[in-house]
Amino acid sequence: MSETSDTVVPRASVFAGLRLTWTAMIAGSILLFWLVLALFGPWIAPHGEAEIISGQTFAPLGEGGLLGTDKLGRDVLSRLIYGVRTTLLLALVTTVVSFAFGVTLGFAAAILKGWFDIVVSRIVEAFMAFPSTLLALVIIGAFGTSITVLVLTVGLVLSTSVFRVSRALGYDIGVMDFVEAARARGEGTWWILTREILPNCMAPLIAEFGLRFTFSILFLSGLSFLGLGIQEPAADWGLMVQENVGGLFLGSSAALIPAACIASLTVSMNLLVDWFQQRQQGETVLEKIDQ
Repeated sequence: MSETSDTVVPRASVFAGLRLTWTAMIAGSILLFWLVLALFGPWIAPHGEAEIISGQTFAPLGEGGLLGTDKLGRDVLSRLIYGVRTTLLLALVTTVVSFAFGVTLGFAAAILKGWFDIVVSRIVEAFMAFPSTLLALVIIGAFGTSITVLVLTVGLVLSTSVFRVSRALGYDIGVMDFVEAARARGEGTWWILTREILPNCMAPLIAEFGLRFTFSILFLSGLSFLGLGIQEPAADWGLMVQENVGGLFLGSSAALIPAACIASLTVSMNLLVDWFQQRQQGETVLEKIDQ
């Protein structure tokens, strides 16, 4: 093995050497704020999730509640606080499901190759040929709007992109010198995957997880807006937009507030992912210069 060969050594941590910027701190603070609300929402919310507090529908800000009331006279602030828990939890679960499918099949295709790679890749391409929203509508329309069907459907749709990323990473890293050296030593496939390939894929997979998490929030909110996501009387930000959109003609902000919350959450997550990717690229450049 020559000294100039392209050798990658697994890092102790993908977060080592990362320095926070003002953008990352602001985005992280916004995410932390929503996370605290999700954890302690039932104790913070002034009213119940579906409690009607006023006979006036679409009450303006400060009347009937700090953020007004919705189409049934429920407190918008309380439903917003309860909704962040639903939105974050479902997005997290669907993203984990998508990674469980996508990463497992992607690395398996990269390592096993042959007929397994061909068959799985063609199936994934067939799913990706359909628009993601249309595919989700067909599946949910056929199997119902339960939480289980919703999570598995969105997880399946997201897993196609995760599969392509993990498969490409597996192919790229699988031919590097340190992996070939492990094969020459007689190491097994599982050992090579967990000790050599996976540690060197962590940085791009973490960034991909953040992007899929963001897309999951938007996807789930869009399905709720179409009436195929979370159902009444549960609170969900996408559902809150859908059920209160008629209040826009009455000057109510009951639909605009949850829409702004969705935007703040997704933009903050995207900013953190961009910061993480830029820092990782900077660290890679510095390592190459040092070599």
